[in-house]
This record gives sequence, structure tokens and C-alpha cells, in this order.
Amino acid sequence: MNDAQHFILEHFDTIYNSPLHIYSYALPFSPPSSWLHKYYMAELPQGVRVVKGVLAEWGTCSRTVFLNKTPSSLAHWKDTIAIGLYSGNINILDAITGSRVAVLSEHTDCVRSLTFSLDGTFLVSGGDDKVKLWDVQTGGVVKTFHGHTHCVFSVSISPDYTTIASGSTDKTIRLWHVQAGYCFCIIDGFNCQVNSVSFSPTNPQLLISASEDNDIQQWNINGHQIGPTHRGNGVGNSVAFSSDGTHFVSWGGSVATVHTSSSRAVIAELQSSSGDFHCCCFSPDGKLVAGGVDTTIYVWNITGSDPHLTETLIGHTRDVTSLIFPAFPISASWDNTVKFWQIGTQSPDPATTDTISTSPEPSAINSVNLQVRGGIAISSDEAGVVKTWDILTGVCKASFQTPAEGRIYKDVQVIETRLVVVWRDGQGIHIWDAEGGRFLGEVAMDLSKSHSIRISQDGSKLFCLNQRSIQAWDIQTGEAVGEVLLEAYPDLDPLCMDGSKIWVCFEVSSIQGWDFGVSGSPPFPLSNTFPDRPHLNLIGGTMWDTGPVIIKDIVTGKEVFQLVGRYAAPREVRWDGRYLIAGYESGEVLILEFNYALLE
Repeated sequence: MNDAQHFILEHFDTIYNSPLHIYSYALPFSPPSSWLHKYYMAELPQGVRVVKGVLAEWGTCSRTVFLNKTPSSLAHWKDTIAIGLYSGNINILDAITGSRVAVLSEHTDCVRSLTFSLDGTFLVSGGDDKVKLWDVQTGGVVKTFHGHTHCVFSVSISPDYTTIASGSTDKTIRLWHVQAGYCFCIIDGFNCQVNSVSFSPTNPQLLISASEDNDIQQWNINGHQIGPTHRGNGVGNSVAFSSDGTHFVSWGGSVATVHTSSSRAVIAELQSSSGDFHCCCFSPDGKLVAGGVDTTIYVWNITGSDPHLTETLIGHTRDVTSLIFPAFPISASWDNTVKFWQIGTQSPDPATTDTISTSPEPSAINSVNLQVRGGIAISSDEAGVVKTWDILTGVCKASFQTPAEGRIYKDVQVIETRLVVVWRDGQGIHIWDAEGGRFLGEVAMDLSKSHSIRISQDGSKLFCLNQRSIQAWDIQTGEAVGEVLLEAYPDLDPLCMDGSKIWVCFEVSSIQGWDFGVSGSPPFPLSNTFPDRPHLNLIGGTMWDTGPVIIKDIVTGKEVFQLVGRYAAPREVRWDGRYLIAGYESGEVLILEFNYALLE
């Protein structure tokens, strides 16, 4: 952990005295800055999904999924995530993309517990109404199990798929025959509600339970207790097995304890100094234990003789309600979000090709770009670091250190196999090849009136836009190849570029384009050949402007989307009719994908 991270944690109460917006991806690892205030972002409409949030660095949240209702429970099987909501619905997400693939809506009240069968065929849910078994492939209810007289707090399915166990506030555990659908055993005699029940993942005859009065007990499927009752560390205990069944963790109050399953010997005692544990789980290899304590997730390494804290994950604004650990921690919270966390030792991006180390701390983003044909988005920050992002998953594909440190007015494009960076400096531009690590040239140009510079998609020209003209220059020679004088004020960010063609939108809502690629001829008008794309237009919204980022239907005049709160004023934003990318002073990069058919 570096000095900046220590600063954030040690001075947390001072700099984090009000919650971040509900789209908080993570605190940046830097001292307090001007954006640490109370901001909120409006709920995303149907048809808009988040591809990327903040740069995915060590110990940060790589994706936040915002929900209409509060999530109460989580479960996973491979890349499938199930989210139980207090409203009664169950959302099924793709863990790779973060997109919702199904909604299961047979429950009428809060879904408090979820678990997949080991082969991923079935999903078991328990809630304030019933216990249900779902067919994951069809999304249909296979069986509904009736019998509990009060809320079901916990469900588990045996590794051989024959038995479901459910624990309830009616002070019983019920064991259900999956195929026949009846209860064949009731374990009663508890003094209070059963908080959790869990089958051993390797032994279908063994299950463990924890009740509100701090009792932890093991049972066989005939309802007979195995061994003595174990007393937990705090009121309201819960339990969970490791994936290989050799250990279990119990938690209650401010202490979580890791035991061996065979002897129940304590191998680690994890202490929280900031609040009570709400949930705990093991990593797939059993070496880590993650615990949700109030709004924070802590991760401990429990191997060796000295279990120790390795990660502190900050970002939720309200208490964590549930936690799972497929390949990385995923948490649900009362702030109506599910967060995907990246953990592990800090390392370069896997596709980094430069030999110059990049800045370890996020810098303000001052240039973003979209190259949908290549499947990438591009960001460039004030430290001169350029990153390319997979536009479908938001994963960083490559990182480059360039000499463009501190340059605000610039553009970046990937041309064939080269990363070409152009920035404005005085009366000219500098062109740099990131792949070759060399300057392509310094071209003298009269840019005194230019408000925006853009590299053409074929990499041959540089477009310079101002309020009364569009100029095009040859990138290799620096020669002017054409100029169009404008009668009205254009949007100074091109509406679309295609090769040497450029289209702009005017304040009067008309669209006009020109082709600057006709050798020896003036720019050719393209007003009647605008590319086939949804008739949505991006209006204003950077921090250099006064208004928010708005996307309007230019035919109907209807506003279909607006970035508000802290996301209202990006340093730069690009839009191609389907994807929007925005870069922020905080170092965040936001990529949104729009399904126009669902926005109409």
C-alpha cells in the first residue's frame, strides 16, 4: 500500500464525511480533491448500460451495477450472478459484462438467501414468503416448498442435489426432498431464529447452522446433532463453508472466526475495529476471507501463522448486505448497488507494451475517443498516459506513456498498428507514434482560432474546428488541404467522422458534412449522405461548457438521456450514436452503451 492509500484510510473520516454518488466506483488513491462531495446520478433508463467506470487499479471497484431496488442477497455460479432484491425479484447478471440477462419474479416479498447447485442447473431462493427451486436455463420455478410459518433467512442445496435445507425465523430448520418436494425432517428446539444454514460442499450428509443466540451446530440430514454446540463470538452469528468444505467461517458482532470443519479448531480470528460484520465468504482457493463491515469490505489472508489484512475496499455509501467471491469480491449494499472489486498486488496492465512506467495514481482525463470498428475506446490523461479499453467489457487492453504530459488540447487515435497522439502547442502540433516511441513530426499550423482538433479516422488529416470554419491539414506534411467557411455556429465536437469525411451539427439543429479527401479539389459537401445511425445528438456538457451532457432526438426534440450530478461535467465527451465515453478530472473514464430501440 502506498503513502497516498495510507493517507486516504487514515484520514477517512475527514475527507469522506459525506457519501459519494450512487455511481461511486472507488476513491482514487490520491489526497483529497475538489470532487469529494455529495453527488448523485439519476437512475439509468432502460436501454443504457455501463461498460466502464473508473480505471481498474489495485484494490478498486471495477464496475458498479445500479439497481432500482435494494439488493438483499447474492449467489454465483461461474460467470452467472444472482441478485435477490427486497422487492421479491431476482436479477440474473452476466459477471463479465455486468448486463442483466433475466429477471425471476415469482417471489412476492424479500428474497433473503440464494444458492446455486454445484453444476449451475438449479437456483434455490428463500424469502419472506416461500422457498423456491428454479431452473436456471429456463428461468421457471421447478417447485415451491411450503411449510415455514415465518421468514426464511437462509437456504442451501446439498452437493448431490437431493436435499434443500432452509433456516427460518420460526426457529426451525427444514430439510426438503428436491425431487418429491416434501419436507422429510424438521430440526427444532432452537431458542431463536436460525440465521444461516449451509451444506458442506463435499458431504451431502453434513450441514452447519448458526442462530441468533450465538449457537453454531453441525447436523446430519436425519436431524441429529453432530458434536457439541459451539458458541460464537457475538450475537446474531452466521456461518459459511469454504469451497472444499475443509473450513468454515462464523461471524457475529465485530469478530469473524475461521474454523476447521473436522475438529472445529480456530485457525484465525478476524477483528473489525470499524463496526459489525454483516457477511463473510471465502475466496475460491480458501486462502482469503472477505468480510462486509458496515460500508466497507475487508479481505484477510488466512494462510500461515499470521492471518493479516490485505485489502480494504471503499466505495459503498450504505451498509453491505451480501458478499460473494467467485474470482474477485462482489458486494451488494443498501445503497442500491452491486460492486465488482479488483484485488491483488499492484501490477501493470496485462497488455502494456511501453517500456516507460505509467503514472501509479490517476490523473485528470483530458482526451477521450471512440473507435468502435476496432472495438476500443481511448483515454489520455494529464500525465501523458494513454490507455485503450475494450469497448464491450471495459477491460484495459494496453497502456502507453507519451510525452504529452500536461497537454489539454489533443487527440489520440489507433491508426493501423500505431497509436498516434496529436497535441496543440503554441502555433503548431506535435505528432507522436506511441508504438515506435518516436516523434512522427512537429508541424507548424495556425491554430490560434482552433477550439477543437481531431484526427481523421484514416489517420491522414487533422481537422481543426472553430466557430466560423473547419480546416483540414495533412498530418505528414503539415500542409493545409482545405477549409470550409461556416455561416452558423457549429457544435465544436464533430457529430461523426468517417475516413476523411466529417459531419457537424449546428445550433439550428441541422447537420452538414464534407469530404476533405478529394485530391486537388475543395471540400465536397455531404449534406445528403449522412451515415445511417440513430437520430440522437449529443448537446454540450463538458466542464468547459455551462450545461449538462444531454442526448436528444434531433427529429422529435425529445431528451432521452442526461448525465447529472458529478457526471454532468466531464472534461471531454465523445458520442457515436451508440457509445458514449466521458473523461473526468478525477481520473475516471465512463463508457455507456445505448440501445436506441429501448430509448424511444
